[in-house]
Amino acid sequence: MNEMILLSDVSKSYGKARGICGVSLKVEKGDIYGFMGPNGAGKSTTIKSMLGLITPDAGKIEIFQKEMRKEKVEILKRIGYMPSEAMFYTGMKVVDILNFSAKMRGKDCKKQQDLLCERLDLDRKKKIETLSLGNRKKVSIVCAMQHEPDLYVLDEPTSGLDPLIQKEFFDLLLEKQQIGATIFLSSHILTEVKNYCTKAAIIKEGCVIREDSIEHLLKSSVRNISICGLEEFPKELLDNHVKNISIEKNQIKFLYDGQMKDLIHILEAYPITDFIAEEANIEEVFLHYYEKEEN
Repeated sequence: MNEMILLSDVSKSYGKARGICGVSLKVEKGDIYGFMGPNGAGKSTTIKSMLGLITPDAGKIEIFQKEMRKEKVEILKRIGYMPSEAMFYTGMKVVDILNFSAKMRGKDCKKQQDLLCERLDLDRKKKIETLSLGNRKKVSIVCAMQHEPDLYVLDEPTSGLDPLIQKEFFDLLLEKQQIGATIFLSSHILTEVKNYCTKAAIIKEGCVIREDSIEHLLKSSVRNISICGLEEFPKELLDNHVKNISIEKNQIKFLYDGQMKDLIHILEAYPITDFIAEEANIEEVFLHYYEKEEN
């Protein structure tokens, strides 16, 4: 068995506020695993339950094939966690926070700290309260990475980072993956998941609605269709296979998730002058799964 994370029917209720319901997922060793969903979908609640920061109402959580409820301390020693919001004690310099974090781990992290601060362009002499959101995020990244854990759990890690630092951050993650680390990446930035993850789960309103490889997620039947020569939309296509219709002059565009042969058969009866079918992008595929779940 190669499982680093195994969640089985994990639920957490906050009463009227949304929690998570029956979340199950599996992350293999060496994966960069994407956890996709908009803000409020249940990503952070899942992560906090997974790390033992909150106690779920039901379900089983295993990390490194150890049960979180029974071996929490040993498990957390091998994890680097970056929360979605970077908050630190005020009045401290960046270097003091990084050293405090290393001391809590009981490990000499000087070499990795130096490397990470250089690559992320982080000034360790500044007071934490003077830093921008992006620089506070950098501090959080170094705290999560400097002890070289086996598993990185990163909750919306790139918000506030400029594009160059985002690229450097993902370069670091890829390097960690190459030496055997596993990365669990929660994000609502879908291109991040597409570009760097091997597998992903989609969460909606506290429930995982799809878990698969990125390759399979993107090989959905969703297509961007563009047809020219018509002034109004063919009535025969007005069913649940068509979404996001737009009409400009004599060009009609829409998302289609039905059989292409059926679409072509219908359009044969119309005087179209041009027809284009393209794969949908990851944002459109994500929207497709969300809307499909509602129907």
